[in-house]
Amino acid sequence: MRLVLTADTHVPKRARDLPGPFWAAIEAADLVVHAGDWVDEALLDAMTARSRRLIGVYGNNDGPALRARLPEVARVELDGLRVAVVHETGPRTGREKRCAARFPDVDLLVFGHSHIPWDTEAPGGLRLLNPGSPTDRRSQPHATYLTAEVQAGTLTEVQLHRLPRP
Repeated sequence: MRLVLTADTHVPKRARDLPGPFWAAIEAADLVVHAGDWVDEALLDAMTARSRRLIGVYGNNDGPALRARLPEVARVELDGLRVAVVHETGPRTGREKRCAARFPDVDLLVFGHSHIPWDTEAPGGLRLLNPGSPTDRRSQPHATYLTAEVQAGTLTEVQLHRLPRP
């Protein structure tokens, strides 16, 4: 199962649309995971239409319309891999320990908010992934997203993709 992981798209505030190469990745994936800060319902509708399957949550910049359609935390099992998605996880200091305590029954936590790519493992084996942002790189050198594969309950082939500057 091929995954695309994203967050903090901020369309249309930070960009008018998602970059073309990112749309291509979305269309090729079996599952797209969005960890919040969509900003506009039109992007949710477009991603729903262009992806085979979409799992998303709302973020701190998402208003009432998006909050009515999306949960704060999403959970899914992918071929035996237990996944949770949330926008905010708090400060980077102590993140692994805090998230392991909050999500003790999960193998993978996808989160956003910081716009900073993150890939660590908490004590006990919880994998934490933040894909960065495909539209608002903030202090990062590149806009980014992640791809990964799930095979027999195992996350493999995790890859950070850099997007060209507009």
